Parts: sequence; C-alpha cells; structure tokens
Amino acid sequence: MPSRPPTRLLHSPPAEAGLALDAATAEEIAGASTLAAARGMGFQRSQVWRYFGPAFVASVAYIDPGNFATNIEGGSRFGYRLLWVLLWSNAMAILIQYLSAKLGIVTGQTLPQACRRYFTRPVAIGLWVAAEVSAVATDLAEFLGAALGLYLLVGPAMLAHGWTRTGTLLAAALVAAVAVFVILAVDLAGYQWLERAIMLFVGAIGLCYGFEIFLVHPAWRLAAYSALVPTLATGSAAALHQSIYLAVGMLGATVMPHVIYLHSALVQPRLREQQDVSPSQGILRRQQHLRFELMDVFAAMNGAWLINSAMIVMAAVAFAHHGAVVTDVEQAYRTLGPLLGPAAATVFAVALLCSGLSSSTVGVMAGQVIIEGFLNIRFPIFLRRLITIVPAIVVLALGLDPLRILILSQVVLSFTLPFALVPLLLLTSRRSVMAGFASTPRTRAAGWATVAVIVALNGVLLVQLALGS
Repeated sequence: MPSRPPTRLLHSPPAEAGLALDAATAEEIAGASTLAAARGMGFQRSQVWRYFGPAFVASVAYIDPGNFATNIEGGSRFGYRLLWVLLWSNAMAILIQYLSAKLGIVTGQTLPQACRRYFTRPVAIGLWVAAEVSAVATDLAEFLGAALGLYLLVGPAMLAHGWTRTGTLLAAALVAAVAVFVILAVDLAGYQWLERAIMLFVGAIGLCYGFEIFLVHPAWRLAAYSALVPTLATGSAAALHQSIYLAVGMLGATVMPHVIYLHSALVQPRLREQQDVSPSQGILRRQQHLRFELMDVFAAMNGAWLINSAMIVMAAVAFAHHGAVVTDVEQAYRTLGPLLGPAAATVFAVALLCSGLSSSTVGVMAGQVIIEGFLNIRFPIFLRRLITIVPAIVVLALGLDPLRILILSQVVLSFTLPFALVPLLLLTSRRSVMAGFASTPRTRAAGWATVAVIVALNGVLLVQLALGS
C-alpha cells in the first residue's frame, strides 16, 4: 500500500476508484444537462415514488426514544415556546442528510468508504473509532427505548404476577431483540421491502401522535406563532436558564451521526441499478437521482418535524396546562392515563415501541455500514445485531436505570457528532471528489454554519451537564 503524506488531511484518489470525476467528466456533466433540458426530461410521478425510501429510513433517528424524552419535557415545562427550535433543527437536518445522500449518489461510495479512500490512514482510523463509538451508543439507547416501550405495554401485568422490574425489562429487551432480527430479515426480500417496513413504523408513530393531538385540542394559532417566532421562558432567571438548556438539548442533539454515515449507503441500491448505461446516460441518471432524493429528504425530514412538534404540542396541552412537569417517558406514560384516559397512555407506549424498534434496526444498519466502509470488509448484519445486544442486556441485567443510560448516550453522541459532520462537508466541497457536483459557496457556507451551531450548542450542553445544571 502506498504511503500517505502525514501533513495533508486529504490525498489524491487512487486510480482504481469506481467513479472517475475529473475535468473531462465535469464538461460531460454540463453537456448532459443541456441535452436533458433539450429532451425535456422532467419528473415522472412513478419514478418519484420509486425513489422514495432512503430519507424515511434516516428520519427514524429524528424521532427516536431520546427525542421523546426531550420534547415531552420541553412541552410540559414551557408549553409551545420551544416549537421554533424544532423548525430550525429540521432545516439543518434537511441540509445534512441531503449532502450525505449526494455524496453517495455522485461518488458511488458510502461516507465511511470515502473517508477511507480520501483521508490519510491515521485520520481514517480516528474517524472509524469515533464512528464506532457513536454507533454503539446510538444502538444501546434505541434498543433500551424499544425495551422500555414494550415494558410499558406488558410490564404492569407481569409485575402483578410477581415479576421484578429488572426481570420484566430484561424479558422485554429479549423480545425486542427478536423483533429487530425479524425486521432486518425483511431485507432478504429486497431493499425496498425493508424501506417500506421502516416507513410503516414511521407512519404508525405519526398516527399515534395524530390521535394524541385529536384528544388534546391545541391552540393552533399560538402553536404556529411559537414555531415561527423564537421565544424563551420569562419570569425568572431559573426558568430562562432551564428553557435555554432544553433548547440546546433539542437543537444540539437533533442531527445524529450514525444516519449521516447511513444515508450515503441507503442510496446505493438504486445507484447500482443505473450501472448498465452509457457514461452520458449515467450522468443524467445521477442528476435525476439527486432531484428525486432531495424530494425524498424534504418529505421525510418534514414528516419527522411534524411528529416531533406533535410531541411538544401534546405535552404542552396535556401536561403544562395541568401543572405537571414530566421529565421522562415512563412518567409521561403514567401521567397520560389519568389526564386523557387509558387509550392515550397505550397509544403513547405503542409509539415509543415503534420508535425503539425502527430506530434500533436503523442503528444496526448504520453500524454495518461503518465497519464495512472503514475497514473494507464484509460483516454480516445479524452478527452486528448480536454484538450490539450484549451491552444493553448487561445494562438491564445489572438493574441500571435505562433512562439514565439514554441520557449518557446523548452525551457520547455530542462528542462524536463533529467527526461525521466535518468529513462530510470537506468531501462534498471538493471538486476532486465531486467534480461538477461539488457544493456551491452558498451551500458550503450554510453547511459550515450548521456545523458551527450544532457543535457550539453541543458544547454548551456538555458543559451544563458537567456542572450538573
């Protein structure tokens, strides 16, 4: 293997790379664009639907169990006030997820593969370690969320028959593990079947929160105002500090590192379907693929934003109006029943279970993409699932509080997030990697501003957690 220069972050791509994007190719892209316009190539409804899916799989990370706890606490403490945070978070998510998909579509590589190819070996190894830490922390949190959702549904009956809380949670975790294996097995029927399964979970979560919103009858004008106009709590320094803390947590922890890696891989199956075409047709297909994927990202991320907003609205009406401050999902479940009836509590637990199962599945997929891309090996996804089960089982068997582990995992993800964002922006901005598809100055500015905001807010969050505030 040729030596890599120690003083440069990026090096020249090897000659055997799959997609050569040089100056000549850039000229061909421009010519192909003109040809496409001349032929009137536009959107076809059937094609658009065929390309929907990857962004919806990635969107699961934005409605995972960690989001449940943060949004519910924000709504129960401050009503509608923090809805604007989700709107800005969504704008950042759309940009980051589209750039990840764009890298995969243009280069034909996943983000981990591109890091291994273009970055120096020490840098790539460091990025791999950070990616593995984020994948393990994410999967641990989301698997525990699935177990907690199942525990809320069946736990009371098991506790009534003499089971301990630890034993019940452990049994719920084992059942959740089997369920995730079943979901992963759907991929054997084809990638689109797995995408549809995940989309069904997302739809189920949306329907559950639609039902909750139907029960609480929110003040829509006030909700819309709070979503558009940034406001924080007033009245006391303590309330202001707490609202800032929650806003930082909601915004800083929105973009999840594992789906930044994963989204660049989710677009690959459709890309492989375009291989048996001429170079000019391939370029046209990539341009069309990018347009369709932008629509996919826009629809999926906005769907996740609506679900997150519904969490805050539900908590604002159900809890804040009754003076109940809810700080975790188990407390939310136990509080919803007396306020809105048993059906509301059950639907909430079903939404949490769907969130935990789908996000845990996506976490396993991301882990496989990370280890295969950085190490250039084949790694069975079911083996990856078995390995990631072990930490969660240990946590539950020791009787540790899964909610505290969820919070700890968010802290870990705050540390590892820049190690995914910065390489993505570097790669998508370089013409040596993206040729004519390299990010424009305006996109680069928006991307680096997003990184700066997210990293800064994560830093504030970590400082506040360290100080115990």
